[in-house]
Amino acid sequence: MTASATPTGSRDSTRLFTQPKVLVMLATLCCLLWGSSYPAIKIGYALLGITQNDIPSKLVFAGYRFVLAGLIVLVFAALSNKPLFKLSRTDAARVMLLGFTQTAIQYVFFYIGLAYTTGVRGSILNSTTTFFSVLLAHFLYRNDKLTPRKAFGCLLGFVGVMVVNFGDGTLEFAFTLLGEGFIVIAAFVLSAASIYGKRISQRIDPMVMTGYQLAFGGLVLVVAGYASGGTLQAFTPASLALLGYLALLSSVAFTLWSLLLKYNPVGKVTVFNFLVPVFGTVLSAICLSENIMEVKNLFALVLVCCGIWLVTRAPRLRAAHAKPEVAIGNTRACGQSQG
Repeated sequence: MTASATPTGSRDSTRLFTQPKVLVMLATLCCLLWGSSYPAIKIGYALLGITQNDIPSKLVFAGYRFVLAGLIVLVFAALSNKPLFKLSRTDAARVMLLGFTQTAIQYVFFYIGLAYTTGVRGSILNSTTTFFSVLLAHFLYRNDKLTPRKAFGCLLGFVGVMVVNFGDGTLEFAFTLLGEGFIVIAAFVLSAASIYGKRISQRIDPMVMTGYQLAFGGLVLVVAGYASGGTLQAFTPASLALLGYLALLSSVAFTLWSLLLKYNPVGKVTVFNFLVPVFGTVLSAICLSENIMEVKNLFALVLVCCGIWLVTRAPRLRAAHAKPEVAIGNTRACGQSQG
């Protein structure tokens, strides 16, 4: 009885998380949550007295957020009877590497880059995460190849991100290593780490993996922030509530995202990242009581949605005969493991 429970549960999860409606709903929810972090983080900086170029204090703030988010996920994992303490040394090392890259290193590059470029360029360049993910998946997964339809869908999404930022700052060509270069590096690190996390999630429960990687990555950020001179002023009930919200949204979004990546091709999931800056712009405007019903915002949303539809739409004639996804170098079929 016990031996058959896991395969059955795995098949049920595969059927659930690969349903197009479920994929769209959960991926959009993740991007909505991440988009809401833009205004929430800015409000948090104001409440804690963190100045624009005070990168060390920003790292401390982000570190607290992710440590708390990881603990929230681990508590729910424990309540769900997940195997929290059954990681082998190899698996534990892999999770720590994931947390170090996806949470810590990626945010260090992102925050430093953002301090040396405009928010508009940062938002646009950060959306290259989707391109990197699609390209990497093309070389690592047999049934996640880059096609003209996927390429055009990604291009539409990227144009949508540019449209939503048009007029908010200068878009003339400029490139520096510490600015735009670090943003692109952060995008590449995030995409590579996400694919690596997909691999790990085949061996480790996604909730357990997410909890440990967030907590460890957050701890690295806290240590790095304090070591480089970061400080935070006394917390208030408002700043604590905001920190709690940021931690909660991270715990929910990263857990759902890990589950979606485990059971779906990388390109079908990561294309939704184009929604993050759109949601971020709209929610920031709402928090600042600005007009959000602008033509550019609506046009951008249409472009992004069309791009997502092109990437996630499966060809009808080939869907029934699609081969299981197998990562290069991995001999297990994707019915049991997609990476």
